[in-house]
Amino acid sequence: MDKKLISVVVPTYNEQENVVPLTDTLVKIFSEELPEYNYEIIFIDNHSKDNTKALIRQICSENPNVKAIFNARNFGQMRSPVYGFKQAYGDCVVRLNADFQDPPSLIPTFVREWEKGHKIVIGIKEKTEEGFFMAFVRRQYYKFLRKITDIGHIENFTGFGLFDKAFVDVVRNIHDPMPYFRGMVAEFGFEYKTILYQRPNRRAGKSKNHFYTLYDVAMIGITSYSKVMLRLASFLGFAIGGLSFLVALVYFILKLVHWDWFRSGIAPLVIGVFFLGGVQLFFIGLLGEYVLAINSRVLDRPLVVEEERLNFNVRPDPEPDPAGSEPPVEQGA
Repeated sequence: MDKKLISVVVPTYNEQENVVPLTDTLVKIFSEELPEYNYEIIFIDNHSKDNTKALIRQICSENPNVKAIFNARNFGQMRSPVYGFKQAYGDCVVRLNADFQDPPSLIPTFVREWEKGHKIVIGIKEKTEEGFFMAFVRRQYYKFLRKITDIGHIENFTGFGLFDKAFVDVVRNIHDPMPYFRGMVAEFGFEYKTILYQRPNRRAGKSKNHFYTLYDVAMIGITSYSKVMLRLASFLGFAIGGLSFLVALVYFILKLVHWDWFRSGIAPLVIGVFFLGGVQLFFIGLLGEYVLAINSRVLDRPLVVEEERLNFNVRPDPEPDPAGSEPPVEQGA
């Protein structure tokens, strides 16, 4: 009986301190703990500026089980990992980051749960060594996202996990130039098994996340899966309109009853103008986020543009359909 193939997809960007130790760790895990499986490690590099690409080239030359995709430029932390995920044709696919914050030691546990029949096995952060403020913001974001969307978003899930080829095929057929992988798992995934783990700090190097990238990810999650925020503008508009009418009525009555000494003053007018201006600007900005999301999807650009591939000598083809026609191979998306 042929061995099952496990694909490990690792997105990289300026990870020169981590790619070699990570490869050594993964090879050791498959040789010592999972020898009954074949494996492939797929690095998808998002146009690194340091020595990452050279190190990956060296690794690929030494180990044919290691493959690489080099992007022509940086396409962002949302698009590149999903594209790499689509290029994996193993019986299951493990997705993890290169910085050791997703512990490779959990892969054997994922595989055992997969063999029990779970098509998706995901790692959930039980504890994290990040600062209190960021941990608090993340918790509140996930709670907020669950309340405003129709699908059950998975709290403290970063994308780290094992996914059966049946789910990988689902993702492969989704043509979304702004993919939100966590939302895909929650919306299109099968029943999943969760494995709790404590997420450590990066082994080496600096985090590529900052306020703008985290904000971008958060807004993609909201605009992709929520109608509530836009409808909130209508609800709030009705509420403020009704409140304004009541305030105007009270002022009118007071002026009629106390004509000589009642003065409304300019303060309520100024406060009202600034309040309404703030509300309008907030929802104009929110509407702009939705328009941006629509524009990106209408343009339907490819997820990434490849510059080079290594060790992809023969790419597995999808199963032919019952009619005998082969499905088209996706190019750049």
